[in-house]
Amino acid sequence: MKNKYLISIAIIIISFLMGTYFYGQVPDKIPTHWNAEGEADGFSSKEFGLFFIPGISLVLFGLMIIFPKIDPTNNIIKFEKYYFNLVIILLLFLLSLQIMTILWSLGNEIDVMYIVVPGISVLLYYSGIMMENTERNWFAGIRTPWTMSSDKVWKKTHKLGSKLFKISAVLIFLSLILGVFDIWIMVVLLLGLVVFTFVYSYLEYKKEKSN
Repeated sequence: MKNKYLISIAIIIISFLMGTYFYGQVPDKIPTHWNAEGEADGFSSKEFGLFFIPGISLVLFGLMIIFPKIDPTNNIIKFEKYYFNLVIILLLFLLSLQIMTILWSLGNEIDVMYIVVPGISVLLYYSGIMMENTERNWFAGIRTPWTMSSDKVWKKTHKLGSKLFKISAVLIFLSLILGVFDIWIMVVLLLGLVVFTFVYSYLEYKKEKSN
């Protein structure tokens, strides 16, 4: 895991260095929020705009390091390769958002959807891959009262969840490529994932208890 730590730290350092390098080149107010049409509709100081993402990346990395150490089940170590791969993907996604912010600040108004949507799709798809390999724990995966109460329900829910996350990732990405992407497509798919896996885990738990 040492290499994955070093890669993660390198990404965070690059993020801070980029903020520092472009600090003198961007205006005092830079875009930090975009609406569903990809138009900038929120602006912040350049200090916040350039260093918020590096700061968040550092905090998230710290938390992701801590979680395996304080997990009562001590099971994250069993799939830590996938866990820390996801950390790296998340940090790269945040870095891409920082690059997008800097480009807009310099007058290069790229279509933000072609940054955000592929990034979310990759995160969702890899989350599906990780789910195939997770063990019951308190910090990663589909944690409902019923998955946390039964290894069997945990495994069945994550096996199904893995497929659904991958399918959703592909559908979201294809909607962008085909030019039919709408923010509500993503919202409905993600809410559907949450509700369906929640109900499924409950039904599987009830089925297990009735046998």
